[in-house]
Amino acid sequence: MNMSPLLRSALPDDYSVIATWINNVQTCARWAGPQLPYPFSSADLPALLAKPQAQDLVLVDVNKHVIGFAQFWQRDQRRTHLGRIIVSPAARGLGYGRLLCEQLMRYAIAETGSLVLSLRVYRDNEGALHLYRQLGFVAVETDSNEEVLAMEYKV
Repeated sequence: MNMSPLLRSALPDDYSVIATWINNVQTCARWAGPQLPYPFSSADLPALLAKPQAQDLVLVDVNKHVIGFAQFWQRDQRRTHLGRIIVSPAARGLGYGRLLCEQLMRYAIAETGSLVLSLRVYRDNEGALHLYRQLGFVAVETDSNEEVLAMEYKV
């Protein structure tokens, strides 16, 4: 029996848990971008996060608690974008971010057949930057700005 955290499709009730992790305007904007209004209703979150062909996924621990969330969607014929990656504040620093990203990468590649995964990360988010580099993502400065670094992983 697999006792490690598992990635699965997000269910309607999961969004109320995720909503508790976003407690201010800055956290909201850094997680989901400036177009997501804050405050928001957890009931509205699935619609607010919706993107064409995006898949919403959650990482659940052995007790079936939601401890992470992420999305992916195809940017173009060869690239799939990973976005809105977040781990529960209570579960940070325990390796769940790595597990979430590793499973997300495998799932996105399997689902889309993409040869390139992309993501964006705030340059001052040292923990995430370190993780993404360890996972094989490299900076794409031509797609970046002063605040946000674009990164790509080639399959």
